[in-house]
Amino acid sequence: MGRESLESAIAAAGSPVELLRNSAARPHTFPVPPEFTNWRSEQHAWRTSCVLFDQSHHMTDLYLGGGDAIRLLADFGVNTFASFTPGKAKQYVAVNADGYLIGDAIVFHLEDELFDVVGHPTVLNWLQYQAETGGYDVTVERDDNSADRPSGPPKNFRYELQGPTAGPIVEKLTGAPLPDVKFFTMTEFTVAGYRVRALRHGMAGQPGFELFGPWAQGDDVLAAILAAGREFGLVRAGAKAYSTSNLESGWIPTVMPAIFGPEMKAYREWLGAGALGSLGGSLYSPDITDYYVTPYDIGYGRTVRFDHDFLGRPALEQVAAAPRRAKVTLVWNSGDVAAAVRSLYEPGTPAKYIEMPKARYAFFQVDEVRHDGAAAGMSLDLGYIANEHAFVSLATVDRAVSATGTEVTVVWGEDPNSAKPAVEPHRQVEIRATVAPAPYVQEVRDAYRRS
Repeated sequence: MGRESLESAIAAAGSPVELLRNSAARPHTFPVPPEFTNWRSEQHAWRTSCVLFDQSHHMTDLYLGGGDAIRLLADFGVNTFASFTPGKAKQYVAVNADGYLIGDAIVFHLEDELFDVVGHPTVLNWLQYQAETGGYDVTVERDDNSADRPSGPPKNFRYELQGPTAGPIVEKLTGAPLPDVKFFTMTEFTVAGYRVRALRHGMAGQPGFELFGPWAQGDDVLAAILAAGREFGLVRAGAKAYSTSNLESGWIPTVMPAIFGPEMKAYREWLGAGALGSLGGSLYSPDITDYYVTPYDIGYGRTVRFDHDFLGRPALEQVAAAPRRAKVTLVWNSGDVAAAVRSLYEPGTPAKYIEMPKARYAFFQVDEVRHDGAAAGMSLDLGYIANEHAFVSLATVDRAVSATGTEVTVVWGEDPNSAKPAVEPHRQVEIRATVAPAPYVQEVRDAYRRS
């Protein structure tokens, strides 16, 4: 029996919105322990000492090789590739012909004519489709995340060290002074007798390195990291803490991919029915394009470079002249959050359950933001930051209400309630919120400017 396509699944459901809002797909799976100690202490550690994230299992890798690999990336990426040499990495952003976001990922330039695109499958699927159907001289190798891989371990281990003591840990781990490596640039370390690649990186905006190499070497490298980190307060962080690290750095992990126009029917026929996941939140529109964003809406305007031709360039040139929205952090009113939680202990239909520390209940979480009763944007990811004693969400809002200190309202919960497994009978509530910068934490904003 052949695989059902996304296009046929949409036809059966009646629309993309109905298919995704009632999807039984998990919000997202991090196939590592939820906690090693507790998620509050693990969040604190990336501010006070250092955390170790195991990123080996939850991301997909797409290896692109051959003479046309860089051309493929440039044809569908808004980024410049003019000086993208081996040993560098960058956040890769792809849009459709109308300038709306398809997705983002990290692309590593490993060697001449060899790249590794790492992240959620959304943009990787798009690149693989183009590689297979676009007549490019390119080889493709894919390693799905451990939740979707048919069998066997990942091709590579991937460990992230992050926090104020990451530098001393790396020096002890390698027995050498810390190299002067710029942000998103790679170097090599000798760890446990192996040559290990390392990317200068930071998931929560704190200093750190992402170490990666062949899976067979992973246990030895992990043991060496743990031994070196013992005296510097190294803390292993589980899936719960890891899933919230983006709330401090300001990165929005998932947005609705803009792939539902008639010109992309062939791509939807190529995609499997379950390729996208689920849609949830209070924004409810029968028009899937109401969930689209541009790179400028979510803070990727700095990555757009009009130094090459790429899909969507003419549209983005117009958007760049007058961006409609801006990315912000919304700090939710603590009393309103407490009232929503308290409703679980009172008679009647409660508010939607707010899970801690990450409260999203769909892969694409889209909650309506209002100002003075009118729609003013979308809240796209949310959770609790123990370091700030704050419940926040990352949002894109109309520029007229994007100034720090502006008071808005987030609508929490679905009406009507969808059929997703994570959705119980509940009522919508309004939660007040205050606009703040993204990244929310001042030291993170300063660190990113220095990088």
